[in-house]
Amino acid sequence: SVNDSLAIFGPVLDKATRESAFVHAIASAGVAFAVTRSCAEGSATICGCDTRHKGSPGEGWKWGGCSEDVEFGSMVSREFADARENRPDARSAMNRHNNEAGRTSIIELMHLKCKCHGLSGSCEVKTCWWSQPDFRVIGDYLKDKYDSASEMVVEKHRESRGWVETLRPKYNFFKAPTEKDLVYYENSPNFCEPNPETGSFGTRDRICNVTSHGIDGCDLLCCGRGHNTRTEKRKEKCHCIFHWCCYVRCQECIRVYDVHTCK
Repeated sequence: SVNDSLAIFGPVLDKATRESAFVHAIASAGVAFAVTRSCAEGSATICGCDTRHKGSPGEGWKWGGCSEDVEFGSMVSREFADARENRPDARSAMNRHNNEAGRTSIIELMHLKCKCHGLSGSCEVKTCWWSQPDFRVIGDYLKDKYDSASEMVVEKHRESRGWVETLRPKYNFFKAPTEKDLVYYENSPNFCEPNPETGSFGTRDRICNVTSHGIDGCDLLCCGRGHNTRTEKRKEKCHCIFHWCCYVRCQECIRVYDVHTCK
């Protein structure tokens, strides 16, 4: 998203904002996810299936397949993503917390995945295993955590190794964040206008949804500046017919769409 190829997210991550919290969480989750999936697929030689947390089978199904070892994946992610976060300052404390929140999100979303067995596709017997969700699900989960991230304040303590910075909730009347929540202690920059110092490209010319009341809606995304509307003609497949056997033949239609962009 930036011209500097050495900084994928640019200076937006220099500050301890909720955006930084989200990036650390989803990157840490991504490492854990990829390692766990590689172990289950057999493409990694140092790990395999999880045999520790199967428990008793349920009614109508039994354990089978390869349960994904998310604990091993999280351990690798912890050693990899947290390796640089060993400083006694507030930013390292924040990054460690958010890294762990990303890994915890996978554990929270682990679920049983089953396969049916039986004659003619019947489901007389099911074999089930622990599986990670699609990473899209993890991303949506962490996006919700981003929206509800907890603002913290920095406190300094004198210890035997010197001054150590820790974080505490800024507002006592809110519920304290858990290990599943994201935390930050600096306000986000204004992303409405371009600002190379903060890494913001602004929202001018961004496509927006005129019917949405969410962040993708023209009211919020365009920061109150309004939006322009233009029509676009697009070629699309239409009137598709399946021919036996076995191909689909379609016509090509031209459809007109309204495209809304921020002023």
